[in-house]
Amino acid sequence: MGFKNFEWKLIIRVVLLLVTLSIPAFVIVNGWAEALVFWLPLFLIQLVDFIRFVRQAQEELNQFIESVHYRDFSRHFNEHQAYTRLQSLRKGFNEINSTFKSITKEKETQYQNLQRVMELVETGIMSYDMNSGEVIMMNESLKNLLHVPYMKTIQYLAKRDPGLYTEVMALEPGHSKIATAHATLFEKNSFKVLLSATDFQSEGNRYKLVSFQNVNEALDETESKAWQKLLNVMTHEIMNSVAPISSLADTLKNRLHEAAATGMTSGDIEDLEEGVSTIKRRSEGLLRFAETYRNLNRITKLSLDTVYVKELFANLHRLMQPTLDQKGIRLEIYLPDQDISLRVDPTLLDQVLINLLVNAMEAVKDRPEPEITLSAYTASDKKTVIKIADNGIGMSEEVQEKIFIPFFSTRKQGNGIGLSLCKQIVMLHRGTIQVQSVEGEGTAFILRFG
Repeated sequence: MGFKNFEWKLIIRVVLLLVTLSIPAFVIVNGWAEALVFWLPLFLIQLVDFIRFVRQAQEELNQFIESVHYRDFSRHFNEHQAYTRLQSLRKGFNEINSTFKSITKEKETQYQNLQRVMELVETGIMSYDMNSGEVIMMNESLKNLLHVPYMKTIQYLAKRDPGLYTEVMALEPGHSKIATAHATLFEKNSFKVLLSATDFQSEGNRYKLVSFQNVNEALDETESKAWQKLLNVMTHEIMNSVAPISSLADTLKNRLHEAAATGMTSGDIEDLEEGVSTIKRRSEGLLRFAETYRNLNRITKLSLDTVYVKELFANLHRLMQPTLDQKGIRLEIYLPDQDISLRVDPTLLDQVLINLLVNAMEAVKDRPEPEITLSAYTASDKKTVIKIADNGIGMSEEVQEKIFIPFFSTRKQGNGIGLSLCKQIVMLHRGTIQVQSVEGEGTAFILRFG
């Protein structure tokens, strides 16, 4: 509203000046040239007034622009002590300053709130300019995590921890990965961090926001639980073999003492031979057990080839058909898309499917109408899914949690290694294997490949 008044006052002065400049022509045409003596002072007064008005307005405007340039919105233009013609202009400047001040205060409040939130979270957070590498923001959690008091640029991280710097720079926005961080305070130590990144643009500049979450404790706890389960199973399996051997050895020792006192008979020799043979067999069983455990780490490389799923299923069906017929088990193959293909190691994937099919056959052997379904399809996330389902006895939740642990088996003759190897092979293909089961209804193993 103040600027409107200023504009009107400026327009009035311009119009009056134009009228005044038109008077000489009118006077000369009518022969009143003597009147120009009175016109000249009037023109000079208007001209001086116009110049002073514009100059004062320009000075006020320069002061206002200077306050905006230096973000000095606290500056106040006195409206009461100004000339009447400048009061409306100063009022307009004060209104703009108040608006800017309010916006700045609101932004400052938001920034302070963001800073408080950043300091409360335990996750380390950092943002930097992707062009210059300048670190814009870095919270206390990250400083404590990396033992870094300050980082001016992201390149500083390259000097302190080159490996972590490489991982951060290579991390694409929208992705996450686990990396190793090295911190040096009083002694050098390393730990695992989960890196997540996103990017945003502001005023033409592109920034990258990276979060650092220490997952060392979580990984250690998970690893500890896995080892505990593994040791429990191994201890159980070893004790099952060692306890009978120890008992039998003690019995044979007593028989030897008795035979030494009373004399060795052919029956005693036969019993001793049978006992020693039993100990030998059980010892060989323990050796095979240890060899099987060692085999878990042998499969490390893949011979990849493009294979059509229909060919995998056809080969598996030909191989297992005699056994399926003998046991009266029906095998259904469901493959809606005949052109589904995978980039896999055919030999290893065949072994996975055979193991899963054998397990399914074992699960349905006592069912009145045993049936196994082998299917494959492309999921909504573009991953290829292979599913082996049966209508067998199913598994409890407790068993489902342990079936992929090495040496865990629900069968007396099982060594508990088949599903562990299956999982390792699938993971080598960067895939996943899951089990879904309901006791009394059946089980399904689901394999996903990217």
